[in-house]
Order: sequence, then C-alpha cells, then structure tokens
Amino acid sequence: MDVRLTSEQRQLRDAAARLADDLGPGSVLDLEDRSRIARLEKAVESTGWRTLRSDGASGVEVALVVEEFGRALVDVPLLGPLLADDLGRHCDHDTSAATVAVGSLALDASGRRYALALDGGRVLSAEVGTADAGADLTRRRAELTGTQRQIAELPSELTDRWNALALVATCADLVGTARGAHTLACDYARVREQYGRTIGSYQAVAHLLAEGLALIEGSVSVLRHAAWAVDELTPAEAIRAARIAKLYTARAARTVCETAVQVHGGIGNTWDCLAHVHLRRALTSIELFPVRLEEIDLGLS
Repeated sequence: MDVRLTSEQRQLRDAAARLADDLGPGSVLDLEDRSRIARLEKAVESTGWRTLRSDGASGVEVALVVEEFGRALVDVPLLGPLLADDLGRHCDHDTSAATVAVGSLALDASGRRYALALDGGRVLSAEVGTADAGADLTRRRAELTGTQRQIAELPSELTDRWNALALVATCADLVGTARGAHTLACDYARVREQYGRTIGSYQAVAHLLAEGLALIEGSVSVLRHAAWAVDELTPAEAIRAARIAKLYTARAARTVCETAVQVHGGIGNTWDCLAHVHLRRALTSIELFPVRLEEIDLGLS
C-alpha cells in the first residue's frame, strides 16, 4: 500500500476543503441561515461529489471528501446520497434523489424523495417522510413511509464491499469532525487568557490538545488503510479493516470532541459554542453502522 496521495487526490481534497470553508457554518447561528444553505446545496450539487462512486472514484477519494465535509460541519446531504449512489450503480437504479436508510430512518434526508437500504443481499427502496432535526444539528433524518420494496439482489461480494465503504465513510466523517473540534479548541486556547497567560501555555491544557492530535493522527492512518482496502483487498479483508477503523475512530473522535468542550471551559457548555455541534455529529456517526469489539479478533480494548 502506497500511503501517499496522488496529485489528483490532493486537488480533490483541497477543492472539498475550500468549498466547506467558504460555505460551511461558521457559527451555531449559521445553521439557520437558509440563504447560505441554499448556496451550499447548489455548490455541492454542481461538484458531482454525491456520485463519486458512479464516476469511478476509489474509497480513498470518497474518504477525502467526506472527511473535509465533516471537519467543516457541512450541513447539506453528502454521506447518504453518496452511499445510495454506490448501491444504485450495481442495480441500474436512478439515485439522483436518493439517500440511504438504516433501520426505519433515512439519513441525510433533506431534499431526498426516497431511501435505499441493504438487507442481506436485497436492495430495498422506500419513500422518505418529512425531514426533521435529531441530535445532529447538521444532518436531518426522516422516517420511511410506506412499504419497502425490493429492487435488486446483489451478490455477497458486492454487499460486503458496500458495507466496507459505508463504514469507511462514517469513519471519514468522524475523523473530519474530530479535526474540526481540535482546531476549534486550539484556536481558543491561543487567545483565551487566564492569570495573564493564554490557557494553551498551561500543561493541563496543552497535554489534552497533544493527546487529541495523537488520536487524530492514528485515526487518519487507520482510516487511510481501510479506505484503500475497500477496492484493493478481498471483501472479507476490506470489512475487517473497516471494522477496526470504525472502532478506533469512534473512540478517538468522542474523546477529541469532549476534550474540545472541556478546553472551552464554561463557554463550551453553552449553545453558542460550536464545540457541541462537533460532539453531536460525532456521536451520531458513531451510531451509524455500529461495530462491536467482538467482531474483530485483535484483542483491542
């Protein structure tokens, strides 16, 4: 495995980062800015990133875009439509207005008309109800309406690769969210003063931030391997790599996001601080396609 990104992959990552930084929410108040969200939706739609897999993108390239969107708390659908696109390309089904469902809930439901779900090897489709807010303030969910109908049957190899991609995409969102929360905490620690010194100069704070950076670096490594494995290893190996990545990135992201709240002190527990938005998004992604320690055999704890 060559861990280096190609020039095209770096350009893709940089383009996603620029769009996310330009139009993503810069404050909690921005989450209610309909004008900004409309501009963001138009920009994301024009990029074609929701159909990356149909356009031949690798798991690594999917992870790069999803990670940057998670970092900047981009609040229009990407993860759900992207996974629906990967399902649709195997069953010759139009997914232009689709997202994916987990259980009875459609993910990333804003503007989506129906949801696809994978049940064993069966691809199911159902209409999506009215999207509403849950714990995650950046991604809306919706109940499925009507009866799910089968539209295709996929072989086990394809279902395993899709499951690996779904895990990798949620891992990428977790890594990005953790990076965003860590940056927020570091920026605050540089300017917040206590006893005449910035709080980042105190070891109690500096050590927390250093530990968070170490967790993020480890998360990037395990994510990059799992993303590469989606297309390059056998389905069983890809699933195993993705499960390990999900366990590691889930625990790391929760720790980093909770640390960001702690570094902000009292203001970190207020509605106006973006730290809780990162934590909410991380907790939601942790529960998407959950993995139990018993599902791997490396003795991780």
